[in-house]
Formats: sequence, structure tokens, C-alpha cells
Amino acid sequence: MSELPDWDLPDPFVIEVTAGPETIDSYGHVNNTVYLGWLEACAWAHSAALGYDEARCVEMARGMAVRNLNLDYLAACYEGDGILVANWVIANDGKLRATRRFQLINRTRGQVAMRGEVLYVCMNLRTGRPARMPAEFLQAYQPDTKIPGR
Repeated sequence: MSELPDWDLPDPFVIEVTAGPETIDSYGHVNNTVYLGWLEACAWAHSAALGYDEARCVEMARGMAVRNLNLDYLAACYEGDGILVANWVIANDGKLRATRRFQLINRTRGQVAMRGEVLYVCMNLRTGRPARMPAEFLQAYQPDTKIPGR
């Protein structure tokens, strides 16, 4: 294993995934859509760790839906590679929107594979319309105060 690059920000929430044969496209590397699944898995794991798994969100009839993605694919990942998927909540407007920053490090190759930000909007799961974040979400999805410039 190569030496790993540093995280862009302190204290990430991290999951680890392995690029299996089902993730590989006709170009011989992990397909770009797979990365999106890894981001979603990391965001859900983080939310669950904060006390808001999918079942709890359904019970509350509130959830965070993707509004905008800004992703930079920096290095290919290949079958068998171990990938560290990290995220940080970097913004919350206190009403509808929260932003997560993501960073993927290919542990096998010692490379940053992706960086990006995803803007989420709180939704009423019964109506499908945007809705103010419940107080619990406002408290759970606070930006990390250790992020430089925040």
C-alpha cells in the first residue's frame, strides 16, 4: 500500500469500500456512476451515525435530497482497490439547504480519486416539496467549526 494523501479538512466521517468486479466499466476502471453510489452510502452512514437513518427520516417525513452535484474525478480506481470515502457537513443555511464536501482516497494506490460538494435540500417526504429542516436536522447537520474559513 502506498502512503496516503492527507484529508483536505480535519476530522472526516469515513467509510471504506472495495471496487468489486460489478463496478468496472468497458474502459476497465470504476464507472463514474459507482462513485455517486459511494457518496450516497457515506452520506447515509454519516446521517445514521448522527441518529437519522432512512427509517427515522421516513418516520419524520423529512429527508435531504440532492439539489446540485459538483464533482471532480481526479484518478481512476480499478477492481480490487480499497477506497476511503469521506465527508464533512460544510454549510447549513438554517432553513432548507445543507452542503457536504466529499473526498475519496484510493488507499491501494495512494491517490485522491475524487473531490466534490453536494448541495442537499430538505424535503417533505409526503408532499415531495421542499420544507424547512426540523430542529433535529438543524442540530445534527451543523458545519464542523474546525473547517478553515467557516
